[in-house]
Amino acid sequence: MADSFRLACRTVEDGGVNPSTLVRRQRSGPVATLVLNRPERHNSLVPELLAELLSGLEDAGADTGVRAVVLTAEGRSFSTGGDVRGFFSAGEDLEEYALETVGLLNQVILTMLGLPQPVVVAVHGMVTGGSLGLVLGGDVVLIAPDATITPWYTAVGFSPDGGWTALLPDVIGPKRAAHILYGNESILADEALRWGLAAEIVPGDEIKERAATVALELAAMKPGAVLSTKRLVNPDLDLVAERLEMERIAFVRQILTPEAQKGMAAFLGRKR
Repeated sequence: MADSFRLACRTVEDGGVNPSTLVRRQRSGPVATLVLNRPERHNSLVPELLAELLSGLEDAGADTGVRAVVLTAEGRSFSTGGDVRGFFSAGEDLEEYALETVGLLNQVILTMLGLPQPVVVAVHGMVTGGSLGLVLGGDVVLIAPDATITPWYTAVGFSPDGGWTALLPDVIGPKRAAHILYGNESILADEALRWGLAAEIVPGDEIKERAATVALELAAMKPGAVLSTKRLVNPDLDLVAERLEMERIAFVRQILTPEAQKGMAAFLGRKR
């Protein structure tokens, strides 16, 4: 099979040109790395970024030379979720924009869970809103001590997406997840570790290197055994897809309400 991921990214070996701007692709031996690259907007999620991320994941998954995948991010934040400015600016096209954005996010999460390779996610800085899905889709999550995970839905007027209701309750418990969502509470790094959301706490200046090391260790394992383990450990993808679609429907319904419109305007410091 052609080495599709290598052809599409900048590699250590060949110094090729990376055509992507919002998601940078890298390759080092059996490890493919995808880097969220919208630091000026805290890697907030827009359809273009999500489409590039989905393409990178699909190419890595189809490449038999890739044995592990790393997801990391540039800038001060891992990702601040859906770009509120993007939703607010959609105007009369808001319903279509929201359907597309959350739909792409759901595809990314399902693709991460369904990849034949393990996915190592390195989390630093802020994680808010739907970007939690990029954490929940990982197989091994490393988190920096200063990282925080915050929903923001009830503060802005949105309905949860990104697996906050579809996946998180199964990891940390439904009552704890509900408490965090209702009160817009933050999950701190030590809590993420204690509750099973993260595997290790790693200093921020070391986390990318540690992610690469973990990925190489996983790439050295027997691929068939790794795949079988991933399939057995991860939740049923059909059920996850149904739950994520429920989130999408509820998200779109809620974002069209006056409550959400006023919430977005206030969040952005604007007056309607």
